[in-house]
Amino acid sequence: MAVIIKNATIVNPDKIITGDIVISGGVFAQVGGTADASGEDQIIGAAGLHVIPGLVDMHVHLRDPGQTHKEDIISGCAAAAAGGVTSLVCMPNTNPAVDSPETVKYIIEKSSAAGIRVYPAAAITRGLSGGECCDYETLKNAGAAAISDDGRPVESDAMLLKALEEGKRLGLPVLCHCEDLTQAAGGKVNAGRASELLGVKGMSSSSEYGDIERTVRLAESIDAPVHICHVSTKESIEIIRRAKARGVSVTCETAPHYFAYTSGKVLGRDADYRMNPPLREEEDRLAVIEGLLDGTIDAIATDHAPHSPEEKADFVKAPNGVVGMETSLAAVLTFMRDRLTLNEIVRLTSLNPARIMKISGGEIRVGAPADFAIVDLNEKWIVKPENLHGRSRNAVFKGEELTGKVKATFCGGKRIF
Repeated sequence: MAVIIKNATIVNPDKIITGDIVISGGVFAQVGGTADASGEDQIIGAAGLHVIPGLVDMHVHLRDPGQTHKEDIISGCAAAAAGGVTSLVCMPNTNPAVDSPETVKYIIEKSSAAGIRVYPAAAITRGLSGGECCDYETLKNAGAAAISDDGRPVESDAMLLKALEEGKRLGLPVLCHCEDLTQAAGGKVNAGRASELLGVKGMSSSSEYGDIERTVRLAESIDAPVHICHVSTKESIEIIRRAKARGVSVTCETAPHYFAYTSGKVLGRDADYRMNPPLREEEDRLAVIEGLLDGTIDAIATDHAPHSPEEKADFVKAPNGVVGMETSLAAVLTFMRDRLTLNEIVRLTSLNPARIMKISGGEIRVGAPADFAIVDLNEKWIVKPENLHGRSRNAVFKGEELTGKVKATFCGGKRIF
């Protein structure tokens, strides 16, 4: 039995066509044209709807193992599916950290029942402590798809160089959280007007872009690829832009909240608008948009970081982080549709992250895994945290009217939402 999507508008990174899609054996068997259906085939009408490649979210915190009161692999994947995400990369700052083959295998085995493709990022240093490098080859053999100490920077140049060298040798993407902790430690919001008005410690732009400059310099010195996580400042983007012009093999991502909002959002003392890096200023927001338009920023991820309502209740004491997988596509469509084409949105949310991670995804073509979402580009909806599919409610777009709604998600040809 095949699944046939009828009369769809099919969006790929390079073109948009209309027609039918046939899925058989978990892959795309026909893309475009008119499909002949048998009595046993499942027919799904998609007139007026768009079919896009499943999103590849290359920056997600599933909190599993060890912090499952916030999220777990199953609940996180349910949120992903509701947002059209069919592949995700989960970060290693769990408890225990993902620094052993046993923990990598635990994530892979548990995610096998989750419906979407979960790719564990293993730690660069044991326990994310910065004290000792992990055995990257063993972690890769266990199933790790990348290495990162996300949540913390790798402060030692020697250790970061070793990770970059080994990542290059093993074909493991190195995903770098860039932050100068001597400047940013204890910071709650962006340093400047917001921190002054709220009377809390701020996180300066230089705490991000200074460490990006160091990281890019180290990667350039050994001609190794490096990926920079969650860029948020105008200086960060300019450093990466110039590095790319020099031929450095650097890629980077941003998140929807950095092109949608500024630090003014935190003035109401709502911790659901606190994350790291923090919401910056208008000039930074505009620079992020420009970086997306000119190709400096390669990918849009979410940095989906669940916390319980109790943890987020106190503005000053709350941990940093917001959830975003379920709202990511709609936020991009809402805030960037007048600037980015649908093809460009697919490249930023699906194809480019898949290529950076060296995994499948990003294209609707014959023979490719049938990972896709059916989307109503015109449906408006209000983000109500209580209606989200994940375990936590710290949604950065709560209360926002977004345009664009995922109607169904398929992974490997199976409907998962």
